[in-house]
Amino acid sequence: MGRGGQKTDSASESGGRGSSIFTWEEVQKHSRRGDQWLVINRKVYNISDWVKRHPGGIRVISHYAGEDATDAFVAFHPDPQFAQKYLKALQIGELAATEPSQDRQKKEQLVRDFRCLREELERRGLFRADPLFFSLCLGHILLLEALALLLVWAYGTGWTTTIICAVLLATSQSQAGWLQHDFGHLSVFKKSKWNHLLHKFVIGHLKGASANWWNHRHFQHHAKPNVFSKDPDVNMLHAFVLGQTQPVEYGTKKLKYMPYNHQHQYYFLIGPPLLIPVYFTIQIMHTMFSRRDWVDMAWSMTYYMRYFLCYVPFYGLFGSIMLCSFVRFLESHWFVWVTQMNHIPMDIDHEKHDDWLTMQLKATCNVEQSLFNDWFSGHLNFQIEHHLFPTMPRHNYCLAAPEVKALCDKHGIPYEVKTLWRGLVDVVRSLKKSGDLWLDAYLHK
Repeated sequence: MGRGGQKTDSASESGGRGSSIFTWEEVQKHSRRGDQWLVINRKVYNISDWVKRHPGGIRVISHYAGEDATDAFVAFHPDPQFAQKYLKALQIGELAATEPSQDRQKKEQLVRDFRCLREELERRGLFRADPLFFSLCLGHILLLEALALLLVWAYGTGWTTTIICAVLLATSQSQAGWLQHDFGHLSVFKKSKWNHLLHKFVIGHLKGASANWWNHRHFQHHAKPNVFSKDPDVNMLHAFVLGQTQPVEYGTKKLKYMPYNHQHQYYFLIGPPLLIPVYFTIQIMHTMFSRRDWVDMAWSMTYYMRYFLCYVPFYGLFGSIMLCSFVRFLESHWFVWVTQMNHIPMDIDHEKHDDWLTMQLKATCNVEQSLFNDWFSGHLNFQIEHHLFPTMPRHNYCLAAPEVKALCDKHGIPYEVKTLWRGLVDVVRSLKKSGDLWLDAYLHK
């Protein structure tokens, strides 16, 4: 059977469990659309047809075509044994005994140490959620919503009252965003179906967005963070150039969709103010209609029905729309600064095929822990731990952080922790640095 060349087609066509032996060279040939293999725990799977039915979306699983997906598989599936039921029919063989467990330049000892760390954290119970914590999170969101409405009912619709009401609603929306993030990552309940149900309730009824839209977008970000063409969060539609590679590429090709040397300035105009109220809102509605996702549409409509029933009697239809837009405007600033301070200043480049630990540490950094920072960012100040263990309940990130840092120190991987202020400032600094690189390449190369 050798490299498995003679057995590949028959194993794939049968759809059953194959017994062929493959090398990494053979696996890596199958990384194109319509012809995709991947490896999990040394077993080779043909996912060419399965990608269309993958619950996490076609793209997130396709990002690992032609390479080892073991750590990504474990990170995204809180119950790997359940997922294995689907994998059995897709298996076409396994790696040859002479082949290493890791592909390309990945370091076997580093990968082994990381997997041992995960097993230790699981043994310590850090993947078990505290029901009281998440109940309090939901409770304080509902309390903020109620306080905003009671404020308007008691004191009228003056400017001061309206601004305070908008701040309360924006705070509620931001905190609901962090909570839906927990349910979306299946990190609250043991059974996935309860996480999915509460996810639709929080993101749909409390925020007016789509759970499926969020899943398909956000899981790509986690699978390949800060990787061009794979992470949608660094797909800036030519509005910004990011990192150190893309600016030079744009400059060399004489691409000038925007005056990128000023992007650190116009970022304040088209970044935080517009992402949620304009770009995300349009994208969410378009996605639900184009995919005929009527379930998410129904959940989303319950948010708008509830909101307008509450505020139209006080502000009228036009006034309620303006209040909602202002709330989205405030929430957008909060969301953008928190999510980008951990990623934009980090390494942003094309696919490097790094191991899971190295890839996530290159793309993320932490912000110092404090009660305010934890609450303000929904514990995403521990972005490193969140990216390494996305199904871990966020209240346990601080307990895992020392172990992660020790592992990084052992293998010489930078583990960066910043103050909140520096994290925010570094967003602007990194945009300016990238803009300057573009200008230099545009003028001189």
